[in-house]
Amino acid sequence: MPDEVAVRESFREQAQWCDKLGSPFTALLCRTLAEHLHSSTSAGSAILGWAGDPRASADALALRVAGALHAVARSGREPALQDIYPPAPLPDGLALWQACRSAFERHAQRVHDYLALAPQTNEVGRSGVLIAGLLLFAQRFSVPLHLFEIGASAGLNLHADRYRYRFGAATWGDAQVPLEIAPAWSGNAPPVDVALHVASRQGSDIAPIDISLDAQRARLLSYVWPDQVDRLHRIEQAIDIALAQPTRLEAMDAADWVELRLPPHDAARAGGRVLLHSVFWNYLPPAAQRRIEARVAACGATATPAQPFGWLRFELDPVNGPAALTLTAWPGGEARLVARAHPHGTTITYLL
Repeated sequence: MPDEVAVRESFREQAQWCDKLGSPFTALLCRTLAEHLHSSTSAGSAILGWAGDPRASADALALRVAGALHAVARSGREPALQDIYPPAPLPDGLALWQACRSAFERHAQRVHDYLALAPQTNEVGRSGVLIAGLLLFAQRFSVPLHLFEIGASAGLNLHADRYRYRFGAATWGDAQVPLEIAPAWSGNAPPVDVALHVASRQGSDIAPIDISLDAQRARLLSYVWPDQVDRLHRIEQAIDIALAQPTRLEAMDAADWVELRLPPHDAARAGGRVLLHSVFWNYLPPAAQRRIEARVAACGATATPAQPFGWLRFELDPVNGPAALTLTAWPGGEARLVARAHPHGTTITYLL
């Protein structure tokens, strides 16, 4: 049953996350909507009448609305909203609401379209965390790697080996690549002397983004918070890299895809297989998590040094810190806590 109080609280909750993650504009937007939203427009009525779970950890309703408004602002079809969005100075809350209300009235279908789909951020900064786990796996097993990503969005983190990195004083990757990921780094560097060869890459998402389509690229960019210019620039560069060497993404439930594409033993693939995901696991129902864990265990049980298997996950860790990178590798099956990091990968503490 729709709960208007829960909807408003979900926007306040998202505002707190935006404060923590360094987006004062999106925090202000969420607080403004929490206070002023009303059902006088069809878009407002749909938001306040949300029938699911509006929280950030569930349906992420606030991010759906924020994405829709950013898309309208980026389109140039609502000058009042465009003029108040970054790079303009942080606006007055009432002025922001008036611009949002106009957008709700004039672009209701765009808002409804965004409400129907889960947000797709595909944060490329997370590659700075994931690459550390891939380098560790490659250091232990000197074999070509086949990457499998669930919750892949546009598949940009499947290209982690094609970016260049700065881990404090250490570097890794092709110096000619335009995209450098340089998080604030603490601790040792990962093994940067390792050669990492990715033989294949494939991914799934319940609603993958096709970056070969202009509208889909625009949608992906709309989910990046508008005052985080570095993130926008980084994802634009990553899109260019991915377009040059397209990756196969399938629209499929994560557990179904893992069971279909990761047989316990894959004689057709020479080298190792790595299942990876980032800030995705908590969105899965427990039953789907158990199915994936069972298939991972089955793959691990058949792994050999020539055909190893890895499970690399960068997921939120509300108990011990914002997010943690864990690598489990077979043969052996030991789970190693590799790093703790900001969920967007902006700061990373390497633990090995």
